[in-house]
Amino acid sequence: ISLLLQIPDDEKGYKLDLFCVPKHYEEDLDQVIIPHGLIMDRTERLARDIVRDMGGHHIVALCVLKGGYTFFADLLDYIKALNQNSDKSVPLTVDFIRLKSYCNDQSTNIVKVIGGDELSTLTGKNVLIVEDIVETGRTMETLLSLLSECNPKMVKVVSLLVKRTPRSSGYRPDYIGFEVPDSFLVGYALDYNEYFRDLSHICILNENAKEKYKV
Repeated sequence: ISLLLQIPDDEKGYKLDLFCVPKHYEEDLDQVIIPHGLIMDRTERLARDIVRDMGGHHIVALCVLKGGYTFFADLLDYIKALNQNSDKSVPLTVDFIRLKSYCNDQSTNIVKVIGGDELSTLTGKNVLIVEDIVETGRTMETLLSLLSECNPKMVKVVSLLVKRTPRSSGYRPDYIGFEVPDSFLVGYALDYNEYFRDLSHICILNENAKEKYKV
């Protein structure tokens, strides 16, 4: 079972004025729930666990865009540092896929895979899927079933966040950064209709902002 850092449902978080938050978002957020420094420290440990388990194999790190790109870049930086400074190293190549299953704050049931034709290049490879957040788990289950048709040698999934929600299919990634409450989270590349990707901390979006940035 994956170790994770659990953020409880009654987590009060931190006041916005304790941190540097872009001025244009100050009215849109309730609180900071995971500060950037804590994200980085947890990501460093996930990198160590992945190298421990997958070291010695050639890994294709598959980034799920758009949300996963910041976590992907930081995780790979930590893996690269471990490669340079330890006896066990992981040869890494990268690939990208885009999944679309969102409109406003409701996860839609339709999952669109963009770039899925290229999944065939993953046949016989050891694949590490890097995702920002797993909510219901259905998006990831769709991707895993598409991948399985291409017969990769091994597939592991790392997600920075897993949401505690009654809508969950029960799916759990192999590596989890944080388990978080069923609130709408933004920041550190988690967006709301493309806004908030330029916010370093993970924050809870307030109700007014949902209306303000609605498509």
